[in-house]
Amino acid sequence: MAWVEAGAGGYQVALDEEGRVVCRNAAGRRLKSLPSKLNDDPVVTGLRQLTEWLAAHRRRCLEDAERWMVRSLPVPAAVITAVWADEAWQEVLRDLVVTGADGTVTGFLRGADAERGLGLVDLDGDTVRLTDGEIRIPHPVLLGDLDELREFAVELGVTQQVQQLYREVWHRPGGADAPTGTQVTTYAGGRYNALRDLLGRCARLGYRVRGGHAVLPVVEGGVPLEARVWVGDYYEYDECETGALSWTGPDGKVLPPAQVGPVAWSEGMRMAAALYAGRTVEGEEAA
Repeated sequence: MAWVEAGAGGYQVALDEEGRVVCRNAAGRRLKSLPSKLNDDPVVTGLRQLTEWLAAHRRRCLEDAERWMVRSLPVPAAVITAVWADEAWQEVLRDLVVTGADGTVTGFLRGADAERGLGLVDLDGDTVRLTDGEIRIPHPVLLGDLDELREFAVELGVTQQVQQLYREVWHRPGGADAPTGTQVTTYAGGRYNALRDLLGRCARLGYRVRGGHAVLPVVEGGVPLEARVWVGDYYEYDECETGALSWTGPDGKVLPPAQVGPVAWSEGMRMAAALYAGRTVEGEEAA
């Protein structure tokens, strides 16, 4: 830790590995707590602000990487190499499954170098170099070898900051089980004691609510779509239920399920399932 002087009396403060401000006295002995007289010291205040900024930075890195995945956005390899030196970015990007622009090279991201390209560990355990100008962080529903990747991740001891490999996925049924109409009611009917409980769950899960719907924007094949689950527009203390799931296109018109791509389908079902899971079970409070 880098210790800096704070206040009078020879005190020094620093940030520990968990981002907390710690203190030691003039004799070099670390104290159990920060002396109250240092609470408003400019150095301590600056360290606390730095901690808040770093936490916000990590959240933004995670949100950006997840957005690249969910929206199937191509990412310039130069961006990956540029941010790799940033510890927060590296923690988020490391061990994500990435592919080349054409999807022919797949592996766990382990390094990035402007001259040599991106370093990946493939399913054979070999280190390969990806030198494409753009890469993709594919949504797991698009990974045909998802089960193999999950098994290999366990062998490697891989942990991902972005929920990719172990993200719940739903595949649209086909044949006789193919959905009809414009709505899916698999997760409709989840009862909540009060609308405010359901709205609170939407907020905790990061879903915006507009016009009585929980909404999730998704980009599929470059086309912006929106998954919607009806949550209600009643009085906040009224009892309510989760409603049907539907998808709308760029023009706001509801799409038939056959026109909904795999990522939009999976993410819409994931949202509907998550809201249904928080329903009030008799004898329990809403989650």
